[in-house]
This record gives sequence, structure tokens and C-alpha cells, in this order.
Amino acid sequence: MKSFVNYPENSDFSIYNIPFGVAVFNKEYIACATRIGDIVIDLATLYDFGYFNDVEGINDNVFEAYTLNEFIELGKPVTTAVRKKIQELLLEGSLLSKDEKSIEECFYNLDQVKMMMPVHVPNYTDFYSSIEHATNVGKMFRNPANALLPNWKHLPVGYHGRASSIVISGTDIHRPKGQMKPADADSPVFGPCKQLDFELEMAFIVNKNTEMGESISTSQAEDAIFGMVIFNDWSARDIQSWEYVPLGPFLGKNFGSSVSPWVVTLEALEPFRTASPQQEPEVLDYLKFSGDKNFDIQLEVYLQPAKGTEALISKSNYKFMYWNMCQQLAHHTVNGCNVEVGDMYASGTISGTDSNSFGSMLELTWRGQNPLKLNDGQERKFIEDHDTVIMRGWAQKGDIRVGFGGVTGTILPAIL
Repeated sequence: MKSFVNYPENSDFSIYNIPFGVAVFNKEYIACATRIGDIVIDLATLYDFGYFNDVEGINDNVFEAYTLNEFIELGKPVTTAVRKKIQELLLEGSLLSKDEKSIEECFYNLDQVKMMMPVHVPNYTDFYSSIEHATNVGKMFRNPANALLPNWKHLPVGYHGRASSIVISGTDIHRPKGQMKPADADSPVFGPCKQLDFELEMAFIVNKNTEMGESISTSQAEDAIFGMVIFNDWSARDIQSWEYVPLGPFLGKNFGSSVSPWVVTLEALEPFRTASPQQEPEVLDYLKFSGDKNFDIQLEVYLQPAKGTEALISKSNYKFMYWNMCQQLAHHTVNGCNVEVGDMYASGTISGTDSNSFGSMLELTWRGQNPLKLNDGQERKFIEDHDTVIMRGWAQKGDIRVGFGGVTGTILPAIL
């Protein structure tokens, strides 16, 4: 396919992508949007010009909204048809390519818009689904010979997190404060976190509401998943390590998580399906699945000091996930837990087998024992004030490239 919109060959936002987001146009008008190259398209105005009249299931302008929730709740038959329609409109020789008025009113350069949170997130769950990450953490904090807890290979471990502090890429995060217990102290101390970390994750967003008591099976899961974003689950390791026994993460996690602004649909990721790692022992029946349910998505993390250039510190891949999205959603709902449109489910830190593929500072520096050396000679054990963390993700197969852009966040000093 070739678009009448020009973009670089290495653009994450090719004609094969067609992601969805929410943008502020002209500094005042908010609407749902899509993107090709560095052009952001106002879908609400495109709707008003009649370009979606032949798409069944859209009876009003759902794009004239502050979030994607109303649109994605229409379900896969409608959202997939809309994506396909946009793709057709952006091809060379299309009706839209000859409509100068619509192009003038609907097309904006990237620097003319501001991106917003793509969805309202009613509920957020964070999983712990990378076996390499779980093993590394187990080695550091427990007995290396028994790094994984007994349940880990039998179910996708997860916890319910805080939805209100999930923020759009580019939002600054203040260093959290809390209780910590230094190894050489007899009692806890209070103050700003000293071991601030990122976690390289991806998250999926659901498109439906269910009733309490209902479950979503592994075979039904993909129909309930609209798309994915890159997710940085900021973590205060010293606060977390003191508080998490016996009930798990709390203040060490809920102060902030950052997401990329463009939701990439599962349909766009279809060419990049790949097999999941072999699961041993065999899982229970409700977690079994057929076909390839994982995706080959390349991931990178960069760290940029306030004074200095960004340094590549990790190269990982979503295909390393031991537990896939379908299993995560099936497990989440098997007890009858209801889901809501816009719910966000993060993967947990994504680490590979090589030390340069670890998805957190905790692992990259092995809890601070092996500081990272940046491009200009600076060293880091954990994230310092005014550091910026940048995550990027994309998938490529031949000439087909589909990416997420990136998610960035800068750490500001604690508010004392």
C-alpha cells in the first residue's frame, strides 16, 4: 500500500498502522484522531464531511469526544471497519486525496497538536509476566535457587493498581516520598525515594463491559482487546521493598505511570504474531490457548540526564512474555471480576535473557551494585532528579513497519 501522505520509510506511523488517540487542535478543540507519518488527522471533522457515512454501526459523531471510550465500546466489527476505511482514504488516488478542503481542515502537522490521554481508565491491573524479570527479582530479594515463587508458572501473577495516576507521555513525575528501611537501620525512616526506577512494560486496553460473574475465555480475549500502548510503570524500589510484604505494591507504585499517546490496534499488529515461550508445567484448562498469541515488538529504553544526551540503556522485546494477553485477561476474569471499557492491563516489566535486555534499573545495575555508564561518563544506579526516561517500541516485517512512537517522562524533585 502507498499513501498520498509522504512519510519517512522508518516512520512508526505508516499506512499499515492507523493508530487512535485524542488530540487538542488549535490549542482549544479536542477530538479523536489518527496519525500517518507526522500528520495528525481530526476524525471528528472528517466524520462531519461524510467520510464514515458508509460504515455500519456509527450513528453519531463518536469522534467528537475527550476520550476514545465511546468509540472503542462500539466493538471490533465497527472499530476495525473504521480503521480499514481510514486506511483506504489515505491511499494514493483516493477520494480524500483529491479533496483539498477536507485535507486543509482535517490534517495537522504534529507540532500543531497536543496529545491527551487516549482513554479514560476506570481500572488498572499490573501483571508480572516476564519469567526473566521475575527470576532476576527473585534472585536479588530471595533465595537464588528458588527465585520463582511456587505459583508463578501456574497463573499470571498480578495486582490491582491505581488508575488515577496514569498520565500521558511528557507529563513530569515528582519523586515520591515514603517510608524506607535501610539495611543498616533498626527502624524505618521517612523521606524522598532514593531508589527510583522505571519499568519497561506494554499495556492492553479493553473495549467492553461485562457483568459480575461473567468470564472472558482465552478464545474470546482478543475480541475484547482494542489495542496496546507502551507503559512506563515508575517504581520506588526502597519504598516498595519495605511495604510489599504481605499484600504487595502500594506507595512504591501508585505515584505515577506513563503511557504513550497512540493506541495501536491488534489488527495493525497482526503481521507480527509469534509463538509464546514454552510453558512448563502444563497450565490448567482455562489458561490454555491455540495459535500464536504473542507479538514481536522491539522495545528500547533511553536515559537522558538534564545535562547530556540520551543513552540507550536497554533493548528488549515483547515476545519474551511468558504469559500472553489472552491468558492474562482470562485469569483476571475467571473468578467473575467484571471489566469496563477503557480498563488498562500492563504486562509487568519486560526483560530478556541478556543483561542489556533487562527492563528496569533494578536489573540493569543489579540493585545498584553495577552502575550504568552513560555517553558522557556519568553513572547511574537509579533515576536521579531531572533525568528523562524515553521508551520506544515498533514492529517490522519486510517493508511493513508499525510502531507506537514513544513515551517520555522527566523526574522532578520531591515536593517537601
